[in-house]
Amino acid sequence: MNNATLSAFTSLRTLLSLALASNLLLGCASAPQVEIPTSVPEIRPGILTGYLPRNALPDSLALLPPPPAPGSAAQAADEAAFLATVPLRGTPRWALAARDANLVFPKAADAFSCTLDAPIGPDTTPNLYMLLRRSLTDAGLATYGAKDHYKRTRPFVANKAPSCTPAEEAMLAKDGSYPSGHASLGWAWGLILAEMAPERANALVARGQAFGQSRVICGVHWQSDVTQGRIIGAATVARLHADPVFRAQFDAARQELAVVRAKGLKPAGDCAAEAAALKP
Repeated sequence: MNNATLSAFTSLRTLLSLALASNLLLGCASAPQVEIPTSVPEIRPGILTGYLPRNALPDSLALLPPPPAPGSAAQAADEAAFLATVPLRGTPRWALAARDANLVFPKAADAFSCTLDAPIGPDTTPNLYMLLRRSLTDAGLATYGAKDHYKRTRPFVANKAPSCTPAEEAMLAKDGSYPSGHASLGWAWGLILAEMAPERANALVARGQAFGQSRVICGVHWQSDVTQGRIIGAATVARLHADPVFRAQFDAARQELAVVRAKGLKPAGDCAAEAAALKP
């Protein structure tokens, strides 16, 4: 390469570098800044508005098959799964199922704290706390197309058996069993947190699975309710990733988690007891 060619090549490379830098600066300047609200309205006491408008939620009625028909092999499998949980009544796993039933914040935030190995709360991790509260609404509401259509009877009603949350039985008896809203949101939380903390992904997804399984152990959902609830949870997470406010809050929550890790902060609950209860 002669001097003239080298000089021309160098000049071209310089121009391209300047153009690229200019485009990057312009892109940064024109990128919309997403404002993360510090407060959102409640749809009912204690339940915040989700990220998604109702017409953007996954359609559980369209996505899921009908629940098992009475007398079918699938219903027999559901009955067998229910009977298999009977020996767990009164055990630590039964007690954990009762705790997993609690969706009232701030206590509900503790469900994944041990598995995440970090405290989750409005003071320590406000963005993560808000993300869990709002995604709970999205994942839960997305199940109601099928719930309200099929109005499936819950196992504790059908079998005249106790549940792990007797105070909620009157309300649950009027609410459709298929699919499980708890399983949907537990799976959604497991997937979201696994993406946020990939080094703990396996444990977080397993906790999401166990959170849904708590509903079978509790006697308030059939196994097929829980299995199909996870489908709606996954569909909700996929749709949330297209929402700019969710993505911005997810990024902010991930930064909060990094700060918590750097400070060495740990969950306040009895994580050893939880781990023991979850052992197969």
